[in-house]
Amino acid sequence: MNEPEPLAVADLFAGLPRPWPDDRLRAQIADERRRSGRPVVVLDDDPTGTQTVHDVQVLTRWEVADVRAAIADQPSALYLLTNSRSLPLAQAVECNRQAAQTVLAALPAESYAATFVSRSDSTLRGHFPEEVDAVSQALAAWDGQPVDAVLLAPCFPEGGRYTLGDVHWVQEGEVAVPAAQTAYARDATFGYAHSHLPSWAEEKSGGAIQARSVRSLSLEQIRGGGPERVTEALSEARGGVVVVVNAACDRDLEVVALAVTRLESRGRRFLFRTSASFVKVLAGIPDRPLLSPQEILAGRTAGGGLIVVGSHVPRTTRQLEAACQLENLDCMELAVVDVLDPARRERTIAECARFLDRALACGHDVLLFTSRSVRRADTPADSLRLATEVASALTATVRRLTHPPCYILGKGGITSSDLATDALGARSALVLGQILPGVPVWRLGTGSRWPETPLIIFPGNVGGDETLAQVISSLRQPQPAAIT
Repeated sequence: MNEPEPLAVADLFAGLPRPWPDDRLRAQIADERRRSGRPVVVLDDDPTGTQTVHDVQVLTRWEVADVRAAIADQPSALYLLTNSRSLPLAQAVECNRQAAQTVLAALPAESYAATFVSRSDSTLRGHFPEEVDAVSQALAAWDGQPVDAVLLAPCFPEGGRYTLGDVHWVQEGEVAVPAAQTAYARDATFGYAHSHLPSWAEEKSGGAIQARSVRSLSLEQIRGGGPERVTEALSEARGGVVVVVNAACDRDLEVVALAVTRLESRGRRFLFRTSASFVKVLAGIPDRPLLSPQEILAGRTAGGGLIVVGSHVPRTTRQLEAACQLENLDCMELAVVDVLDPARRERTIAECARFLDRALACGHDVLLFTSRSVRRADTPADSLRLATEVASALTATVRRLTHPPCYILGKGGITSSDLATDALGARSALVLGQILPGVPVWRLGTGSRWPETPLIIFPGNVGGDETLAQVISSLRQPQPAAIT
């Protein structure tokens, strides 16, 4: 299929059928989940997958005992942070296989199973289909039952990502751009050339998945026939076939999720490769208002915030430029060229850490960011390796800090994950909710370096140019005196 042209957002939505009118679907999904006792277990390739949920636990390190304890509370959903988008393919596959096996070993003997979601990027970056295949193989080995279908649902309305006519679109201002024509598709590791999802699946699988074999749930089926029509369509899916979910709003996803939960109760098995929106819906988690600064800080009145920016997407760079214009924000650049040079790496990290620690000791907000130059490599694997080296320099800098911040903000999914696990040693966290649409807030669990500290997970591809500066300003404490 030829690539479509960008459209005005209004034109993209013009003429679409009205969403299914029943506003009780989310509650019905929650009831089905409670009756089945089957939790939604999310294997999340970076921590931005919690963009739409609240009051849900995240395990950043997971053994059978950790998962068993979490499942004992009968949650609607549980996240296991694999951070596999930062890993080479072979390691990512093994990580997902081990995560699935750990969950299956932790399930009660009387449990049917969990519903597994491979959560990844709404702009189509990540290891597909290999991660899904790893989970599918683990399930089949566990009880001999194959997966009937893999539902591909990257729609993320909170971030302006829509799937219509099997084409995935990314909203940029008032324009809808086919995903393959955005900067995300030029990612050095996970780039792609097709916005048409069946063709994208064929491209990413190296031809193992043929575009002509991919099925789809059209918006006409979803909005015209509701859960019954989708149930009928999915009843025919067998053999692990990939099914594209067309959707432009949460209601579309609710129709599909209710059909899926009903079919699961009849013994059918599905896997999901989705954005964050489908997780919320599939688990029956209701929406909640955005968190206020008071709810996030919860009485933490001392100290400044620590903002760490690692993402290099163009939107983040524009947001960083705006944030650096804020008054009373102490900024420090971590030069990529220096941290990639073994002779200068250690000194660079030490100098950055001393600057930040001194500012935090005075109660100032501080911002640590990587230089915006991008070091190109010859292969996607080498690009990933360089990115990992830079990320490790960020976390090494934060590990050296001795003055705890009032809050921590990580800009970029992998950056946020590395902060939580490597810099702060968190084994678990509670998702409190979102400070902005698509921007989740965690509370670090016991055993982390700074327990109870809010960690804001700010995806690189979310928000307008001023959004980062606005978040920092909203969390400002009364300003201390200047550093002397």
